[in-house]
Amino acid sequence: MTSSVLVVDFGAQYAQLIARRVREAHVFSEIVQSTITAEQVRAKAPSAIILSGGPKSVYETPAPSLDPAIYELGIPILGICYGAQLMALQLGGDVARTGAGEYGRTTLRRVSTSRVMQEWPETLSVWMSHGDAIAAPPAGFVVTASSPEAPVAAMEDVSRALYAVQFHPEVAHSERGQELIADFLHHVVRIPATWTNTSIIEDQVAAIRAQVGEERVLCALSGGVDSAVAAALVIKAVGTQLTCVFVDTGLMRKNEGEQIEETFTRQFGVELIHVKAQDRFFDALAGVTDPERKRKIIGELFIREFEAVARELGEGGDGPRFLVQGTLYPDVIESGSGHAANIKSHHNVGGLPEDLSFDLVEPLRSLFKDEVRHVGEELGLPAEIVWRQPFPGPGLGVRIVGEVTRERAEILRNADHVVVDEIKKAGLYRDLWQSFAVLPAVRTVGVMGDGRTYAYPIIIRAVTSDDAMTADWARLPYDVIESIANRLIREVEGVNRVALDVTSKPPGTIEWE
Repeated sequence: MTSSVLVVDFGAQYAQLIARRVREAHVFSEIVQSTITAEQVRAKAPSAIILSGGPKSVYETPAPSLDPAIYELGIPILGICYGAQLMALQLGGDVARTGAGEYGRTTLRRVSTSRVMQEWPETLSVWMSHGDAIAAPPAGFVVTASSPEAPVAAMEDVSRALYAVQFHPEVAHSERGQELIADFLHHVVRIPATWTNTSIIEDQVAAIRAQVGEERVLCALSGGVDSAVAAALVIKAVGTQLTCVFVDTGLMRKNEGEQIEETFTRQFGVELIHVKAQDRFFDALAGVTDPERKRKIIGELFIREFEAVARELGEGGDGPRFLVQGTLYPDVIESGSGHAANIKSHHNVGGLPEDLSFDLVEPLRSLFKDEVRHVGEELGLPAEIVWRQPFPGPGLGVRIVGEVTRERAEILRNADHVVVDEIKKAGLYRDLWQSFAVLPAVRTVGVMGDGRTYAYPIIIRAVTSDDAMTADWARLPYDVIESIANRLIREVEGVNRVALDVTSKPPGTIEWE
């Protein structure tokens, strides 16, 4: 990649959204921590830097800061919200604790010409979320916009290629926000729009060939879009050097094993090994209720099964040394790095054993889910794979809240099938990021016919999202909810109550564990 943008994360979800907006402008972006030094930035040689928003005040102790030497590197910088205030403060401006703040839609007024807001109207609506405000810009900066509670809502020093806006252009509620980001990248910094599906494929195919050479490779197939696209990229790169492996943990969706065998054998035309390991997974999970332990147990067992396959393929010699996984960028972010919170370990990131005997091949590690889908389409994968809703690597094991047993897994598998089937019948499947069932390991009293029941509740979970970093609970039509609930009670033995999860992310996560 010849051009890239570093998005400096000051501890909020804004960094991920900014990174996606940069990529939507066909420029590669990488999220870095605010502790990055000027020397580390110089080594990465980015074409531009964007300073994200953050949850803290620049006057808090401690508050995220930035190596001041970064401003002297001559690299164009765009500061957004907290990033704008920090730029002003570090370069000698004045940031005031006004006590008023602005939250939500706010009117922005242009007060002078601007390189990043060319031909904008005099006023427009933008999204604000700040308590402090820039009261006076640093020397050399020109104020280009203001708002009712932010006298310096935008400023720039063209001679030093430093730009700052108090509002959030990355948020859809800001009029012309994406245009501002694109203008900064293409017209101010003059970065070419070369980050495309074709370039991603070409870069990853070359990287895979360079990494594995002539050696054999195993690919962990799960039936989801991530592992499918990863496998397709590896096939394009090294062809018959790849062997795909599907490990049936007993925690998969209904009829998934049969579907995976048929689909991937037909689609890929490569060797597929189906490992039936249900007993080993249930035995290892017996008595375990902590979700992090579940993830790590499942992650380690996955690897052990692949190691066994590799030994068998080696026929006494060395088997495949490389293992392909469909790890995504959000998996890496959520598993924790730097000052980012470790929200949960993903089985293919934080859940891997320390004594891993494989070298990992992760061609999707820098991509968000929407980018993976587009790459999958470019590779010619069928729609039923590309647009399949995400399914967690640990499977139903993290949708059973409590101990995982064969009985609970079977109940949840049947319940999940009902939920997805009704969502598809209603024509909502492609509109939702995920829709599934959750089983808490508790029993509730109910009445069926003239008798008392003591069975499990099922929670319906359905969310909308662009990349799983944030999500909103889906407003399912009442008739769809009613159909799901009636079928769950009528068709799934062991269920006598149905609830609907109306929690967004944040504060919740999409999965329950």
